[in-house]
Amino acid sequence: MNRIPFIAIGRVSSPVTEKTDENWGGVVSRILLEPEFSGGLLGLKDFSHAIVVTYLHEARYERERHLQRRPRGLVEMPKVGIFSQRAKDRPNPIGITAVKIMGVGDSCLEVQGLDAVDGTPVLDIKPYVPQFDRVEKPVVPEWTDRLMKGYF
Repeated sequence: MNRIPFIAIGRVSSPVTEKTDENWGGVVSRILLEPEFSGGLLGLKDFSHAIVVTYLHEARYERERHLQRRPRGLVEMPKVGIFSQRAKDRPNPIGITAVKIMGVGDSCLEVQGLDAVDGTPVLDIKPYVPQFDRVEKPVVPEWTDRLMKGYF
């Protein structure tokens, strides 16, 4: 198995300290950059949104439990493979979330809607650019609407 090294560029400071599957939309968090990345947020204040890539350090993938499962373990959800859902317990516990930018400092980014608990390592921050990041008329299964009700 190939190992790919990553470094954390910062950490999430959040009022949420335990994993949850609901109500992330109103959560305001801060991303505190490591000192060597101070200044790397220059220009980000001109964007309304960003994409935050995190390392889900509390996730634990177990092939037998997570390769195929019902999202959130809900009986009303269909059984699907791990790559057909956004579950946290993945072979590579990487989180990707589009967030609203609330404030930008030299080494701190304040965002709304980041679904990451306090202390989560941040791997990358990218500006949200519709030409790259938006898909016109995406098709998703109907169960995703039911699953995401109340998440954000």
